[in-house]
Amino acid sequence: MYQVLARKYRPQTFAELLGQEHVRATIENAIAQRRIAHGYIFAGQRGTGKTTVARILARCLNCVGGPTPSPCGQCSSCVEIAQGNAPDVIEIDAASNRGINEMRELRENVRYRPSRDRYKIFIIDEAHQITNEAFNALLKTLEEPPEWAVFVLCTTEAHKIPATIASRCQQFSFRSVDFGLLTARLREICRAEGIEADEEALAVLAQAGEGSVRDSLSALDQAIACCGSRLEGPAVRQLLGLYGLETLEKAAAALDGGSAAQMLEIVAELENSGRNLQYFCRELCRYFRNLLVAKIAGADTRLIAASPAEQARLRETAARFREEDLTRWLQLSLDIYSQLQYSLQPRLHLELGLLRLLHAGRLKPIEDVLAALEPGGGATAPAAGGGAGRTAAGPAPRSAAPAAPAAAPEGSLRQRLIAALEAMGASMSAHAVEESELRESQNTVEFLAPRSARLALQSPDVQKALEQVLGRRVRVVVTFTESGNGSETRAEKAPAAGGTMDAAAARALEHPAVKKFQELFPHSQVRDVRNLRED
Repeated sequence: MYQVLARKYRPQTFAELLGQEHVRATIENAIAQRRIAHGYIFAGQRGTGKTTVARILARCLNCVGGPTPSPCGQCSSCVEIAQGNAPDVIEIDAASNRGINEMRELRENVRYRPSRDRYKIFIIDEAHQITNEAFNALLKTLEEPPEWAVFVLCTTEAHKIPATIASRCQQFSFRSVDFGLLTARLREICRAEGIEADEEALAVLAQAGEGSVRDSLSALDQAIACCGSRLEGPAVRQLLGLYGLETLEKAAAALDGGSAAQMLEIVAELENSGRNLQYFCRELCRYFRNLLVAKIAGADTRLIAASPAEQARLRETAARFREEDLTRWLQLSLDIYSQLQYSLQPRLHLELGLLRLLHAGRLKPIEDVLAALEPGGGATAPAAGGGAGRTAAGPAPRSAAPAAPAAAPEGSLRQRLIAALEAMGASMSAHAVEESELRESQNTVEFLAPRSARLALQSPDVQKALEQVLGRRVRVVVTFTESGNGSETRAEKAPAAGGTMDAAAARALEHPAVKKFQELFPHSQVRDVRNLRED
């Protein structure tokens, strides 16, 4: 009868174990020094060797020549443990034996000595699924077990193990297997099985496992069943439903060229070929992550699970983008993937998400915009209407600079402001303006008013009416005339309302770069001014 590769090539000794050197060294030293604990917790992702190490530990403890870090593999204990039918090694699936009755039965079983071997070993798989009541029933036994009992709790979710249990056991964290080690192991198994596999096929199989040896070997079994004795990268990739760099590079090309039509074509191709859109988005997240790592790390790096040829292509693509853009695209693609999990219209969500990626790539850093406002700076700045950008080639000559609107007579401004407020239906603000005295400068309109008019003058309607009358945004200052203390308050719609504008802030607002910025973005607000020398 055929035996799957994951079982056929399961390690039987610590020397055969792939990775997990920190676990292997600690347990081997403990056995050699006869410092064997009565409880262990093996935690880590699926397929990284937790149950395998538990069985190897059982062989080491019960081998006829043991306890030894190197079991013989020939005695009855070693053979039966490998076959899974040793009388003194009890394996329990906690997913189906998770209740208090099962734990009470286990507790009764612990009381009796091993029937043949040196230790009675209990391997509890998926231990996080045991109920709290069952854990409580096991607590005393784990704390003070008989000298012949050893417990090994294997779990993929160590945080669900109660602290009272974890504190009575030694804990080992199993890591995902390195991409290079996994590829080398797959190559050895293919050679032993007489299978020809190119490097791309091995890389695809290792990627499919995502650090799990068992998952990669299961994928290898499936590939051999489909493709026979010769495995090629494109065929294996198509079999496993993975996306090659060609499909993902189309998205990068669309972002590089700013082509919305090309983005929509990608979704149409996926839909017409029956591909899973959510899975594509997951692969796109991984692709942007790899591009970002390639941009940062540069040369061949172990941080990217890909063959050297694929890493070279990733570096070539990453060189066309900025690190900030790749970071932004990765975050947006993660958001899209999260939304697709609950979407009833996945195609619409993916199309919208890809277009958002495209538009996000057109954003300019605020530092670049500010640098363009400095004298002599030249860059593309967004137009006031938010449409296509305009180019500032340098400081405009004085004759070409827009002239500041001439200050209107105070009485004329007041009448026009009152008329605008009344047209807006802000009668209280219009009445407050009528009771006030106005002083206008280039960027400021000051109201000398009684305190009773404070709320009406601080209304946003006053700011809107001033913008309508003057054609530009100005700073509104209200000075109270009743108490004679000269206190002031800002009437702008800003968090700093009620604060005073000191001399440093006034100088900052008069800076040419700030004025230029306010011209480019007429609805912008200066909400705070800080002295960097004091930070």
